[in-house]
Amino acid sequence: MKRQRIVKYVPRRREKGRTDWERLRNQTDEDIARAVASDPDAAPIMDAAWWREATLVLPATKVPVSVRLDRDVLEWFKRQGPRYQSRINAVLRAFMKANRTERSSTPPRRKRRRPAAE
Repeated sequence: MKRQRIVKYVPRRREKGRTDWERLRNQTDEDIARAVASDPDAAPIMDAAWWREATLVLPATKVPVSVRLDRDVLEWFKRQGPRYQSRINAVLRAFMKANRTERSSTPPRRKRRRPAAE
């Protein structure tokens, strides 16, 4: 008789984070503004006038397609981490922009078929 293999999964205990939530709750708007102003990488805080004139721009929806790729190319993109399909799209977009010409912006002409001789 074969011995059954039973695997028991034990959920990991959630580690306590290092965020000081109490300190964050007690911060005033002035404290936050000072912190943003002192951070060279932070975007500036926008005032109400800026938000009144702002417009929402949604990205174009993507179209699902089936593309045949070489196995090594696909595996390389997958090894780079999650969102590999978005990275493939970015590479194709960069190629498209680098090779954009006046002619490529118009659809190709279709050749007219001559009627069959009777």
